[in-house]
Amino acid sequence: IEDWGLDLVWFTEHHFLEDGHLPNFVPVAGAVAAITERVRISTDILLAPFAHPVRLAEDLAVLDNLSGGRMELGLGMGYAAHEFAGFGVPQKNRVSLTEELIQILRLAWSGEPFSFEGKRYRFNDLRVTPDPVQAGGPPLWVAGMSRNAALRAARFDTNLLPQGPRDQVLDPWRDAVAADGRNPGDYRVGLIRSVFVTDDPERDWALLKPAERYRMSVYAGFNESTPDSLAALEDPRSSIPQGWLIGDEDTCVDELVRYLGEYGITDMVTWGAAPGLPPSLMNESLERFATKVVPRVRAALEG
Repeated sequence: IEDWGLDLVWFTEHHFLEDGHLPNFVPVAGAVAAITERVRISTDILLAPFAHPVRLAEDLAVLDNLSGGRMELGLGMGYAAHEFAGFGVPQKNRVSLTEELIQILRLAWSGEPFSFEGKRYRFNDLRVTPDPVQAGGPPLWVAGMSRNAALRAARFDTNLLPQGPRDQVLDPWRDAVAADGRNPGDYRVGLIRSVFVTDDPERDWALLKPAERYRMSVYAGFNESTPDSLAALEDPRSSIPQGWLIGDEDTCVDELVRYLGEYGITDMVTWGAAPGLPPSLMNESLERFATKVVPRVRAALEG
């Protein structure tokens, strides 16, 4: 993907799944950093309540050095009850754990000793090393599946990963940033939108549909365990679309130009593979997406 000119690699995180879903992005990010020179590496998302903030600060600082300053970090509170049970973390503590982690990461990457006393963590005169390459540390993103999460991203001055209805996860964030005297255009808004470039959509959707049905069933099971994550599921038509876009090059270009412009999306990542299917199935589509679709989308948006 670096040779094809794409800019981003994002990793997800979930735990204790029979299909072997990636539980820890850190070693994979290190492997990617070792064989690339330009592409930026991030998460959508890291589950903040399960990460020790000082250890995470060290991990990201090391990765930032290994990659020459190409690391970013997308954070979310988590919502799958079985994961909180597995780690022995009370689900009711997820807000404070996440918010304190954000504060501690920034202190740890300041280049100075710091002390912190919160509800969940306490540190005294701690100096985290090595320093990240990027001043102030890797850029932070916060995922939002609710109005409160969107406002959290605004309050902590991060980029946004919106998931759900626009009026709950995108507009409140922009309004809050502007109300604080900041320009929403100075921030990045990112999401995952699956794209499959093909001249025979009917044929290829037949291959992808079972994989997508499986993926959605897994995430639906997660959502059922956490009532405040159901906003995006109550009326999927009101949510920012994140389902598969399948079509030829012209169709994909037209839809992506409209879509990215309508929602003000600055960063979009497509799935590199579909669950249960051989990665090779995606190769031709990914190459066409990177070399034929993306350049035309960029030119249209920049023009």
